[in-house]
This record gives sequence, C-alpha cells and structure tokens, in this order.
Amino acid sequence: METTFHGLEFLTAPGRVFTPRATTEQLVDAVLAHIDSQRLRIADVGTGSGAIGVSIAVAAPQVEVFATDINPDAVSLARENAARHGVGDRVHVFQGDLLTPVPGHVDLVVANLPYLPEDEPRPELAGEPSEAVYAPGDGLGPLRQLLQICEAGKLAMPGFAVVQYRGDVLEADCQHLPELRERLAQHAAAV
Repeated sequence: METTFHGLEFLTAPGRVFTPRATTEQLVDAVLAHIDSQRLRIADVGTGSGAIGVSIAVAAPQVEVFATDINPDAVSLARENAARHGVGDRVHVFQGDLLTPVPGHVDLVVANLPYLPEDEPRPELAGEPSEAVYAPGDGLGPLRQLLQICEAGKLAMPGFAVVQYRGDVLEADCQHLPELRERLAQHAAAV
C-alpha cells in the first residue's frame, strides 16, 4: 500500500507501522526552516515508515539523517522508502530506542513519538500499532526521555529539537529544552 506525504509516495504497512498523516507534514516544514544550506546531522526518532526523515533528505540534499525505531517492521520499511527515493546513502536507519543507536552528536532532533495516554482510546487510530500511538501514564514519557537525552549532550549546541504533540509542532534550541518540557506538560494538563 502507498500514501502521499510531503509530495512523495511512500510504501506503508497498515497495522504494522503507523501510517503517515498530512498533519505531520508541518513537522518536516519546521525542520526545513532550520536547515537553510547547512550540512547538518539530523535524527528522526521514531521514524516509522521513514516519511519524515526521507522527506527532509530529499528536500535538503546536504543533510545526513539518522532514523531510529524500535519496531523491526518500521526499520525495514524506512530503509525501503529511503532507497526508493534515492537517499539511502544519507538516511541511515537503525533499530533501537530513541537516540541510543545514533553515532555521535546530532545538530537537530525531530520526533513524532507516541503521546496519547493508554486510557484515551481513539477509534480513528484503531488499525494503527498501539505502541506507535499510546504511552503509559500521561503519554509524555517518551518525549520527556528524548528531551533528557538531548539535554545530556546528544544534541550539539546550538541544536534544535522539533517535536509533534497533538497536531502542534513544538520546538526549542539546546538552551531552552527545559521550557519545551514545561510546554509539553502544560499542553497535557490542558487536555
């Protein structure tokens, strides 16, 4: 099966890998606004089908993307989509948790991780893999952990973290990651 994302056709695996949504295209646009002509190392965390990382690599041929996912089906699909769009040499896909498998530092982190609490079922997402949609507690655990790893030095100065939460793009540079964590908590409390 295929879907269109950011003007590109991507192979999908419904039920095994989260299907890219049009609302996530704004995440790609936010990342591209930070790139200009810079040669950056970008981490696409929770890559799924690879739609975000591949779209960035196609639009910015000077960047190198390190895509990660814990799901082996996602890793395989992301590699296939990277090869399909001719960016397999610059989109490196690894199986592993968050930034753990990414070698060295990165200049920008982009993520659309699971963030819905397990007690907030969404009928429209019933066919998607639950581990790609839901997280324990308030749902923010994966995003909190990612931002902590960024703060611990995986994100090089003056790098940026760009994340999606409930359709909104939230971002911060290295110095403002604590404020981004606070904004996420405020968004979660307002739901």
